[in-house]
Amino acid sequence: MAYIVDLRSDTVTKPTESMKHAMVNSAVGDDVFGEDPTVNALESKVANLLGKQAALFVPSGTMANLIAIMVHCNKRGSEAIVGNLAHIYKYEQGGAAHVAGVLLSTVQNKPDGTFDLQEVENRIRGSDIHEPITSMVAIENTHNVCGGKVLPLQWIDELSELCKRHSIPLHMDGARLLNASAYLEVPAERIVRGCDSVALCFSKGLSAPVGSAIVGSCHFIQQARRMRKMLGGGMRQSGVLAAAAIVALDEIAPKLALDHKRAQRLGKVIEGLFLKTFSVDVASQHTNMVLVRIAEHSPLCAESVLARLAQVSLAETQGDCKTPDDEGVIVKAICFNDKTIRLTLHTEISDNDLWLAIMKITYVFKELEAAHPLIS
Repeated sequence: MAYIVDLRSDTVTKPTESMKHAMVNSAVGDDVFGEDPTVNALESKVANLLGKQAALFVPSGTMANLIAIMVHCNKRGSEAIVGNLAHIYKYEQGGAAHVAGVLLSTVQNKPDGTFDLQEVENRIRGSDIHEPITSMVAIENTHNVCGGKVLPLQWIDELSELCKRHSIPLHMDGARLLNASAYLEVPAERIVRGCDSVALCFSKGLSAPVGSAIVGSCHFIQQARRMRKMLGGGMRQSGVLAAAAIVALDEIAPKLALDHKRAQRLGKVIEGLFLKTFSVDVASQHTNMVLVRIAEHSPLCAESVLARLAQVSLAETQGDCKTPDDEGVIVKAICFNDKTIRLTLHTEISDNDLWLAIMKITYVFKELEAAHPLIS
């Protein structure tokens, strides 16, 4: 037997006991008719949290982003400008094109998750009949591929002003927006005040089992509700799910800073090993994600490192890399590319889990570096 520390994502969490209690005891109705009191309470709560007029509960963040695209880019052949590392572009199966008939035009993301504003302004199209009409700009906060980076407030404000000058709506994929709020120590409302729509996920970092919200003006949400129905997102008695999301906002969101602190601790330990093969840029680490870079001249790849972290050797169990019950330790993570591993902290990782993960990672990284020296 082995003890598993799952650092693949903050989506692997399970509902808390208080969530289960709220789900079982939730008041429900038909939400497609607008009659589910728990869903209505959640939507009102999220709208107030983000300083917008209205909100809509949807099954997933991918659907929330697609709905925003379909409402803002309501003519087929429209264009949305997004970062080339954005979740909307990389991880949502081209739904904007496949379902909505919208072209995603990319600008280069910088390491901090931003992109060049002048480039965006230069890319806005619509006056030439040969070109698509730029109808939306989308940003991501925190930025997943960039390692949980939080976008600078001034940059968001400047982008918002740019969009307003050109009468183009600004959408924020804020799946982990509350992590950004915890990092900046400002209300989420302040971060999104220049955005016309926002997507917020309840199952990333907040322990709810299902669901996201999309937030904006009353007119926007009225149109979003139609799109949700078209996409099959009308969930009827969905108060059983909304109840968990309400608990997530009340009980888990205030603790997100703890995930950030544990991520910092893990990053500093790896950095402090002073290995030539594995490195972490702790100074640029903002929230709950730790990106481990494998040296370019190392024969190791991310998949092989993950495979070793998922194994328990006899030597490990005879040393300190085990639980008090003599169980070996497995650490689960994911790879972003051939030379990058992502470790994600979340509410189910205790200080003891973190210590076991540190012991395992330290053992494996040292072992792999000794067995696979850099290629000169």
